[in-house]
Amino acid sequence: MRPNIVAEAGVPARLNQWWGSVPFLTSSVVVVCGIIYLVCLLTGYDSFIEICFLPSAIVSRFQVYRIYTSILFHSSLLHVLFNMMALVPLGSEMERIMGSVRLLYVILLLATSNAIFHVLIALLAAHNPINSYEYFMNECAIGFSGVLFSMIVIETSLSGVQSRSVFGLFNVPAKWYAFILLVVFQLLMSNVSLLGHLCGILSGFAYTYGLFNFLLPGTSFYSAIETSSLLSSCVRRPKFIVCTGGNSSGYIPTQSSENSTSSGFFSGNLWGNLSSVMPQREVSTQQPVQDYRFPGRGRTLGSGQGQQASAVSSDSNLQARLLDNNNLGHPLDLSTLGTAQQISDGRQAGSNNVATAAVGVPQDQGAVASDEEIKKLVSMGFDRTQVEVALAAADGDLNVAVEILMSQQS
Repeated sequence: MRPNIVAEAGVPARLNQWWGSVPFLTSSVVVVCGIIYLVCLLTGYDSFIEICFLPSAIVSRFQVYRIYTSILFHSSLLHVLFNMMALVPLGSEMERIMGSVRLLYVILLLATSNAIFHVLIALLAAHNPINSYEYFMNECAIGFSGVLFSMIVIETSLSGVQSRSVFGLFNVPAKWYAFILLVVFQLLMSNVSLLGHLCGILSGFAYTYGLFNFLLPGTSFYSAIETSSLLSSCVRRPKFIVCTGGNSSGYIPTQSSENSTSSGFFSGNLWGNLSSVMPQREVSTQQPVQDYRFPGRGRTLGSGQGQQASAVSSDSNLQARLLDNNNLGHPLDLSTLGTAQQISDGRQAGSNNVATAAVGVPQDQGAVASDEEIKKLVSMGFDRTQVEVALAAADGDLNVAVEILMSQQS
């Protein structure tokens, strides 16, 4: 027998298959960051002071372009590899949920909010009357890791897990997961930006708690961009994910679930957690509880065999009771027999149509039983008090009242 084709596939084929599963925007960010790093490496460009996120330059010279150029440049091969390897699973999951254009907007929003938090905290630290820290104003930060920390917070909140594993070594509460990663990276690497990662965490929590909802446009905004001629070539690509339907406000809802553990950066049942947000119809496995205020047994539509057997049993009991009434000398006129025959015929017709007597011909909700109907049922041998209660529960429907009385006797 021929071996499995998947096992025969080489590394290039598997890499090609893996890359084909990465959505359009996520793969585009990886390609852009990789190309920028290779160009800087080949040309020997290392003047990152010109493009990095520098709070003093943004405040004094209003160089806001640094907010977006800083996230595309990386200082080393390990720096760009680690960030892109973390971006691929995070960005792929979020892009499949939100769409390519919406995710691009969210990334720009997170980058902007990170920069605002960064500048504000740097200003507060530099102008602190107790002990000023000028270092934060002159810190030059580059890399996509600030946005990644925001995405980690959003994905962790979306997954709904209560604990997460840090590199498979130990579990931490989910709400502290990003902060634990911040501390671990700060201890392992001395040249990382503490403030840049911290601001990414703050932006992620702000997004999760809905503080940015007023900045998120509706689906029509993204649809208008997707239908524009500028993106026509991108939309036609198979990996492009169109923003259709979904959450009209543009943000990902968060939810809580039972205690569970997720390992690594990401949870494997993300779509399962999303489905738990959607309202679902519950199926009860408990037996129906008898309500003594309304005597009788409730039935469900479609139980034709049980209804037919019950109808035959009720008819036989009714006929036996009528015979007993005749033997006992109770006066029984032809109208009573006619009513009984109508009830029997109605039961047979109802069983053929697979419908219960309880959902028969609609009656007026305010119908009141007449003395004639009460006398007819009393003449069949039923107690007058039970007859009045049954007619009241049946809203004056004689057929339903007989069924209720028969069910009480059985």
